[in-house]
Parts: sequence; C-alpha cells; structure tokens
Amino acid sequence: MDRMSGNPGLVDVLIVGAGPAGSAAAIHAAEAGHEVLLLDAAVFPRDKTCGDGLTPRAIHQLGRLGLAEAVTSSYHNRGLKLHGFGGSVTAPWPEGHYGTLGSAMPRTEFDHLLVRTAVERGATLWEGATATGVEFAGPRVDAVTVRHGGVEKQVRPRWLLVADGVRSTFGKLLGRQWHRGEVYGIAARSYCASPMSDEPWIHSHVELRDAEGTVQPGYGWIFPLGDGRVNLGAGALSTDARPAKVNTKKLLSHYATQRREEWQLGPEQDVASALLPMGGAVSDVAGANWMLIGDSAALVNPLNGEGIDYGMESAEMAVELLRPGRDLTLVWPHLLRETYGEAFLLARTAARLLTYPQFLPAVGPLGLRGPVGAMVMPAAARLMGNLVADDDRDLIARAWRLAGAAVSRVRRDTPLWATTA
Repeated sequence: MDRMSGNPGLVDVLIVGAGPAGSAAAIHAAEAGHEVLLLDAAVFPRDKTCGDGLTPRAIHQLGRLGLAEAVTSSYHNRGLKLHGFGGSVTAPWPEGHYGTLGSAMPRTEFDHLLVRTAVERGATLWEGATATGVEFAGPRVDAVTVRHGGVEKQVRPRWLLVADGVRSTFGKLLGRQWHRGEVYGIAARSYCASPMSDEPWIHSHVELRDAEGTVQPGYGWIFPLGDGRVNLGAGALSTDARPAKVNTKKLLSHYATQRREEWQLGPEQDVASALLPMGGAVSDVAGANWMLIGDSAALVNPLNGEGIDYGMESAEMAVELLRPGRDLTLVWPHLLRETYGEAFLLARTAARLLTYPQFLPAVGPLGLRGPVGAMVMPAAARLMGNLVADDDRDLIARAWRLAGAAVSRVRRDTPLWATTA
C-alpha cells in the first residue's frame, strides 16, 4: 500500500534495501513521525545467504523494535559450542548488557517479519523496485530514479538511507569503495533436515579442513533452527595478498559429510554463497543527506561474519541523526568510528592473522584443549558474539578496549569509513 501523501515523488526518508538494516530503519523512522518509502528489488518473502544466527546483541536490538518475543518464542539458544584440534569448549552467552538469549531464524522468515512490521508501523513498501540512478543538487542527493512495476519513477527524498547489502550496487553510484586489501569473508550455507534442530547450542568447528586435509582460515557452523532443520555452512577469510584458495560450496559439502552421522543430516538444500566485506573496510559511506548502513557500510564482524546486530543498530543510529540542516558527510563516518572503530580494527587484525597458513594449526590446540581452552575460549566466544558493551567494566572488556586503542594507534593508514570530502 502506498501511504505517501501529496506529491508521490516527495518523501522524508527513502530507504534502499529492505533487509534487517533497511526495515529496522523504516520502523524507527516511521515511529519518529517521518514519511518513509522503503524499496527492495525482490518480492517478499525472499531468501538471503546467511547463517541465520541471532546473538543476544541482535535479540536486544529486536527488543527495541518490539519483536524479540516474536523471534525467540519458537526457538532460542544458550550459547556456543566450539570444536576442533582434539578439544571442545562450551561457552554460554554471558550475563551482561545484552542478556543471555540468542536465537536463529531463516532469513526468508526473519526479513519478512521485519518488512511487514515496517509497513504496519507506517512505512510505504515498494517491492520489485530497483534504484537505478541518482541526481545531485550540489552536495545533496536531489532525486533517485526507481524502476518499479515496469515504470521509471523519480523520488525526491529529504534523506536517503542505503541498505542494499554487501555488494551495495546503489552505494557504488554514490561513490562507495570497498578496500579488498583488508580481510573479507567468503562463505556458503545450506539447510539440512535434522532431528537435532531443537539443540539449544550453536556449534562451530574451528578446525575446518578441506577434502585434502588442509586447514582453512575459517570455520564451519551448524545453527539449529527449531523447525526440523539446521543451517549448515562454512566460511573462510581472505585478503588480496593471501586469497583463500577454496571452493566454498565444495568445502560446505565436505563439512556436511563429516557431520552427517552425528547430526543425522539430510541432504544439503538451497545451497547459496556470498562474499563479505568486513570490519568497516569501505569508504565514502555518507554525503550531505545520505548514509550507508548495515552490510552496505561493511558493518560485519571479521571474526564471525555476523552483521544483523550491527545492521539494526546502525539503522537506529542513522535515524537519530535525521535533523533539518545537518550535513551528514563527516558526522556519519565519525559516529561509526566512535562506535565500532577500535573493535573492528582489532578484529580485522586478529582475522588477518588467521589468513596465515601456520597460525591456526599452531594456536588451535592451545585454545581448545584442557584448562587453557576452558578459560580462553569463553572469552573469545564473547568477542565473536559481539557481546562486549560500552558500559562493561570487567577484565575482558577492558583488555579488549585497550587492545583496540593500541591497534588504532598503529594502523592509522587503514581505511575505516574514510571520506574523500
């Protein structure tokens, strides 16, 4: 339903992309009293390549949207079980700012829930709509060309939020650049029937070997979904200097074969792959009246590929900045650096170490065996789950922030939401 009043070409907030970040932004903007037009190239429900896991940080953000119970009522999990190199460690979600409730939901259902909620809260949704062009008036976006229903339309927004995913096709029209010299992820996922789909733990195998027995710089995952299926996938880290030499779909198939008996897995279904910019390794993410949010701004944890929580957080942050007369060109990159910069730089540096072939085989056994693993890995799982909050004052949180500050001082030349303005 089109709820825009007056001239249909004029709108307060235009949002390109209706995934978790875009739909969350639409909900927040509509509730703040803005007239919102939300676009997506697909027709819902639609799938997205994802592990489908929702950390307590993501559930916390869903709570701010009034949707936490809708997601967790049918299934929730208690934390991580990490396996590899002859050992296993159980890491419950820690007590803290975000709570101890995690979940998982297929993106077909999760994204549909969010976009329906956006419409219920007052946003207008155009499905099957592609933003194909942009016109500027000085430093501001003046008009966006949208192909919708076979017709090209001109939309003139006061503010523009871009949430069109990791490739960010529309973001590129605005100047967004992805810096592949930084760590990025390659991954494939599938769905498998399993009688263990109610298992209350996420399982991660950090000793991920290919069919030739070579340890890959990544991990395999099994996320129970509570609906008779699990999301099973495998991902690896890569840089231009040390590209991951692996076919992710073949790696996934080999991983599924290794886990099949234990989990009583059915055949892999709906296999899909993706490539992920991570840790803020993009530049030119804002202009006078526009911002990139979520995956478009590479808001993805380099240690685990998780981005749903950051996507919804950045949506709320971006909407709070929408004030008449405010130039967002420098404000938005600065806020991203203040909020995520040190943590992302540290995570990117740690992830870069994993791309060295000798690193994982050397440190993996130390982290997953005996008393050392029992102490170290729950802390690592907390970091992998994005569960260190600004107001945490415990030893792990302080050490993480100190290390992040140190890395920030050393790696001043690394791109982190830089702007050419």
